[in-house]
Amino acid sequence: MTALYVRGGQKLKGKIEPSANKNAVLPVLCSTLLSDAPIMLRNVPEITDVTRIHAFFSDLGSTVEWDKDAKTFRIDHSTIPSGAKAKLPQAMRASIMMIPGLLSRLGEARLEHEVKGCTLGAREIDPHVAVFKAFGAEVSYEQKDIVFSNARRGDGTRMWLEYASVTTTENFIISALTANGTSQIVNAACEPHVQEMCTFLEAMGAVIRGKGTSMVSIDGCKEFKPVDYTFVEDFHEIATFMALAAVTGGDISVRNTRPEDFMLIDRTFEKFGAHVEHKDGWSRLDAPEQLVVQQNFTSHITTKVEAAPWPYIPADLLPIFIALGVKARGQTMFWNKVYEGGLTWHTELSLFGAHTLLCDPHRLITFGGDKLVPATVTSPYIIRVAIAMLMVAASIDGESTILDADPIRRAHPNFVDNIDSLGVDVRWED
Repeated sequence: MTALYVRGGQKLKGKIEPSANKNAVLPVLCSTLLSDAPIMLRNVPEITDVTRIHAFFSDLGSTVEWDKDAKTFRIDHSTIPSGAKAKLPQAMRASIMMIPGLLSRLGEARLEHEVKGCTLGAREIDPHVAVFKAFGAEVSYEQKDIVFSNARRGDGTRMWLEYASVTTTENFIISALTANGTSQIVNAACEPHVQEMCTFLEAMGAVIRGKGTSMVSIDGCKEFKPVDYTFVEDFHEIATFMALAAVTGGDISVRNTRPEDFMLIDRTFEKFGAHVEHKDGWSRLDAPEQLVVQQNFTSHITTKVEAAPWPYIPADLLPIFIALGVKARGQTMFWNKVYEGGLTWHTELSLFGAHTLLCDPHRLITFGGDKLVPATVTSPYIIRVAIAMLMVAASIDGESTILDADPIRRAHPNFVDNIDSLGVDVRWED
């Protein structure tokens, strides 16, 4: 068990350089298996899943140099021997995005039947299986393994997703690059990290049309170029630090070179009376003394924060706004339209003295503004839920303990050091 001890009550102030988005870094790393050309990646965070991918590439026979201090990751897959066998890491969901590259390179990939991730609810692999089959792969079972195989380069195809799934979209795009001709995906996910993966692939020589929209066309690519690519800042982390300013009454500026992604996120902060300013590559939130839920013009309608696939508010950010709802005076309804297990943790907030009501598996109401007290709470294996608990603890005078807080390390390698620099007294204990 990893515990995080937080002594709160201070207004957080300062400037932060955020890390890259793990949801961009992981698919990019997986997609590098398509290429034999040398690849240099910069601003790569030292997180658990990158460590697992580094080990997998090394075991496979790739030449990999990871300078953690410089945040550089140099890859050369041309050294993978013919006949290499690949059983993908079971402990991370991103494993499934290595399958297109392994099928193209080795003709086979094996995946344990139960792919782990976080505890947000059912996350099926059937849409991915449908993608691989559409590009000509055969899928079978051998004991506890799912075996994907193909004997030749597939042909381009067209697919209409039932749901705008991020990883399914990414797997389709990567698979399409290994096929003959042009492929098209309809109802594609268009999150910033999906767009960033496409930007990286374009730098390698891919031809992708419709990036950032719900309809994307991809030409098959037979040869990839060397590339030197730097990841942009994680919009999740930028929003999280601004939320920390809001919940503690502080003043925090965060490096942000893509403020165009923040229009709806900014409006959501405004619902709690907090204003975000973007200027000269930085985003700043200077919080009011008291967060207050803003009333709708239609006064009998409860203020809502609705999370769904981009361009809605991302479901991954909903917990940080729930933390604001707990602190802000007034009522807010939070609606998670993505995960059926995304709100069950709300009972832990009652240990801080918060008043919440779960309407059903997807909707939660906070009745904010009550006096909160320090507490010991337990985080589920969900990254930003652990952070939301930390946010609430940071806003309360006294010491709180967050048990099982390790999910924070999955996405934010320097998160605790950063908030310590802003004025939170915080420490890990393993």
